[in-house]
Order: sequence, then C-alpha cells, then structure tokens
Amino acid sequence: MDGLNGLKNPFMDLPQGSRIQAYYLWIDGSGQALRGKTRTLEQVPADVAELPEWNFDGSSTGQSTGQNSDVYIRPVAIFKDPFRRGDNILVMCETYAPDDSPHPTNTRYECNVNMELCKAEIPWFGIEQEYTLFDHTGKNPYCWPTNGYPGPQGPYYCGVGADRVKGRKIVEAHYRACLYAASRLPDPTGRSCLLSGSTRWDLARVSPWVITCGCPDTS
Repeated sequence: MDGLNGLKNPFMDLPQGSRIQAYYLWIDGSGQALRGKTRTLEQVPADVAELPEWNFDGSSTGQSTGQNSDVYIRPVAIFKDPFRRGDNILVMCETYAPDDSPHPTNTRYECNVNMELCKAEIPWFGIEQEYTLFDHTGKNPYCWPTNGYPGPQGPYYCGVGADRVKGRKIVEAHYRACLYAASRLPDPTGRSCLLSGSTRWDLARVSPWVITCGCPDTS
C-alpha cells in the first residue's frame, strides 16, 4: 500500500516554481532491476548534456568494484515523467566506475561502440518485450482460475471482452504513460491463452536502430 489507501496525494498539486524533479534511473548489479533517485534542478534542461552526473553507493546495488564503492551515473536520455507530470523528467543513465571506465554492468556502452561502427548500414531490428501480471501473492497469474486451468488458448489471442482479457486497465495505463513520456514504444498486443492474452502483453517493434540498442526507450 502507498499509505494513501488509493486516494490522490494532495501535496502533488503544490506549485514547484521554476524548479523541477529529475528522477535518475539506472540498471543495478542484477542486470535486470532498476534503481533510481531524485535530484532537484533549478530549471528545465534544454538538452541531456546540461544534466549533471551523479553517483551512488554500489555496495547497496551489487555494483561495488572494490574498496571504492562509488558508482557514477551519466545521463543519456530524458523523458517526461508520467507520474509526477508537469515539467518533471525521467533521466536514463549509464553507470561508470570511479576511474571513469564503463562499469562492468554497463552493457549499453559496448553496444553503442559496436552500433556506431555499423550505423551507416542503418540496421533494422525487431524487439519483443513481454510482461506477465501476477496476483497479490506473486505466485499465480492475474485472474488465473482458483481451481484448475483456463480453457484452450485460441479465444484469448488479441481477445476482446472481460471474459477473455484481464488487466486491460493496467496495460492501457502503461501504454498511455509511455505515450506521455514520448517513449518510442510500440502497440501492446494481447497474446494467446489466458496467461498470454489476459495477463501477458507484448510490446514489439521493428524499426531502424537509430537509438542505441533500444536504449533509452526499452532499457
């Protein structure tokens, strides 16, 4: 629970003046989970190059490289923040070691080096990003039958109707938040079977690789 029992937070309507909140995000030592922290900026940055670098304690995120546990985060992209809204922003970051070398968990750096070598070829890639919704226990897919299994998967592929599609409100919220943030994510598609069509959704795209390995949009 968020402590508000589902009610709107009244303090989020307070004016910020010219100052904004910048939510720095990076991938932690697991290679999958996100970490983030917010800093206050005196004004809206016109470009990502105007954003300051920052740092964090890598011993708390599985990213310490030795005696010096500092890890530096370098902004690479800005998106509008769909949670705080207004002029507030999300800042996607790369990680660097204390000696300014790319951190071992910074796979985007190596990807960028290789993509720069072949960018004249304008390569195309297809990306499919899937996620499955689970109930509050974290053990069962959302709306999975209490006793037994759902019917054959056929009716659930790109299904329409409350009896075939579960969690659509969440997916619609995710979709709209991505559009608001100006992330170049594709159309969500419900896949076949109850697990897929109702509680697993795909985000797939085929496009020129004009942004490094899908990052910042899909990383």
